[in-house]
Amino acid sequence: MRYRDQPTIEVTQRVRCDVATAWAQVTDIALSARCSAELQTVQWVDGADGVRVGARFRGRNRHDAFGEWETVCEVVEVEDERRWVWNVLAADGIAATWGFEVEPASDGVLIRQWGRMGPGTSGLSVGIAAQPDKEARIVARRLTEWQQNMQANLDWIRSQVET
Repeated sequence: MRYRDQPTIEVTQRVRCDVATAWAQVTDIALSARCSAELQTVQWVDGADGVRVGARFRGRNRHDAFGEWETVCEVVEVEDERRWVWNVLAADGIAATWGFEVEPASDGVLIRQWGRMGPGTSGLSVGIAAQPDKEARIVARRLTEWQQNMQANLDWIRSQVET
C-alpha cells in the first residue's frame, strides 16, 4: 500500500432515525472533536457558519507520534441531506479528502464516513521519507487509526439518536 495511490477507508453504520436527523448529526463539524482520539477542537473560519461549498473550518489535532498541528479544511461538495465532502488543505495541495453520506434504509438510514489520503503531503510524508521501506506499514497503521475514529463518530451518532 502506497501513499501516492491515495488509499481510502470507510465505515458504514445503520442508524434508526430519519434522514434529516442523521444529516444534522453528520454536518455538525464538532462531531469528530467529541469522539476522536486526535481532533481536539474545530471551528468555522472566514465567516462560515455551516456546510456549504467553499466554507472553511480549522481543526486542532494531537497525536502521540505526530505532536500537535492545525489544519484548514474546505467544503468542496454538498448534496443536501445526502453527502458532503471536504478537503484538508496542505501547502502543496490536498493532504486528504473526507466525506459523510446518508442513505435512506428500510429501518432508518445508513451513515457512511470515508477518508482518502493525499495526493499532497501530510504528517505521514515525513515518516515515509525517513523510512521508505516501511511505507506500507505506516499507511496501514494510519488507516486503522482513521477507521477507529470514524467508527467512534458513527457510534456516537447512534447513541444520540436511538433513544
